[in-house]
Amino acid sequence: MKVSLLGATGSIGCNTLDVIRWLAPRFEVDAMSAGTNVERFAEQIREFHPSYVAVADEPAAEKLKTLLGHDYTGEIGIGTEGMVRVATAPETGIVVSATVGARGLVPTLRAIECGKRVGIANKEPLVMAGELMTRRAREAKAEILPIDSEHNALHQCLRGERTSDIKRLILTASGGPFRRTPLADFQQITVAQALKHPTWQMGRKITIDSATLMNKGLEVVEARWLFNLPPDQIDVIIHPQSTVHSMVELVDGSTMAQLGIADMRHPIQYALTYPDRLPAHIPALDLLSIGKLEFEAPDLNKFPCLRLAYDSLRAGGTMPAVLNAANEEAVAAFLDERIRFVEIPLLIEHVMHNHSVTETDSLETILAADTWARQASQEWIFRNNKQLSATGSESRL
Repeated sequence: MKVSLLGATGSIGCNTLDVIRWLAPRFEVDAMSAGTNVERFAEQIREFHPSYVAVADEPAAEKLKTLLGHDYTGEIGIGTEGMVRVATAPETGIVVSATVGARGLVPTLRAIECGKRVGIANKEPLVMAGELMTRRAREAKAEILPIDSEHNALHQCLRGERTSDIKRLILTASGGPFRRTPLADFQQITVAQALKHPTWQMGRKITIDSATLMNKGLEVVEARWLFNLPPDQIDVIIHPQSTVHSMVELVDGSTMAQLGIADMRHPIQYALTYPDRLPAHIPALDLLSIGKLEFEAPDLNKFPCLRLAYDSLRAGGTMPAVLNAANEEAVAAFLDERIRFVEIPLLIEHVMHNHSVTETDSLETILAADTWARQASQEWIFRNNKQLSATGSESRL
């Protein structure tokens, strides 16, 4: 089976290639895209010999050509157009969508429209356009399989179950680095502190999302579309051991859980090989070494981003796309030390409050809402920083 990989140089991309190494020759790389980490991408191209590759922009393409020399003589695509060509490569049977952020929406949607199996690891496309993507998948008879560990766990628990038998889905969350931090101390949280996730090794953006619990909020939106259930049947609980990846409570009182070590290679391999299961080269779970499993309710006063995600689902239409865009802009501003950690939810709520919801009847409508939300976010950041400069405030991070 030939695989196209969107986002080859990120954490999920590298883990996907590791799984393909293990499963070779049953699986092989057909096409790949990356952003601007062309040094790593060049090494991957030399090893996997894809038929087509794409990068973020022209400078990255020129640098990649120089690095590869005569090792790759094929065409190098650029930007969204190049990513779409990777996602729709004719011989590809499975597309792994691991590109961070909203830029993965268009190529992922195009792969679905081509009727391909899509293993989706990035939350943003389904958050922005879940209704549109699932509708297009039904029309094209495409298959969307979740790679995100929580949704992958739910998919495993739900094999053979009827939707009418589901009482609720339970997404677990580690709680991030500030689970035990008093709310009064949130004003002083630094970027370095927020990037120290207690369980998972992830990219910077998703690590901040985990610290605010927005990551779990985005997963709630994603679960609504993947499993066709309303938000009041999707719950979140804190589970610091990150051993139980998610649970399903059935109407007869039974609860099924999927457990495993914190290793993304497991859900990636599951998505590639489904409905088969093949031996994996990752350690098995040792419950005796873990000793105990803890669960607690999330604190929405400390982590309002989770509440905002539920609010966006209830508002419907373009609101989840606005939530996602505002969050991306807020996280980028925090990482650049232009806003504080506590201002991330303030920015998002402001933008959501000022948005007029419209129906997600087309990709253009969703992209327009995304653009509006990013502009509104930048205006909020500019005004906020201008006010602080006027008061003579020092750096706050």
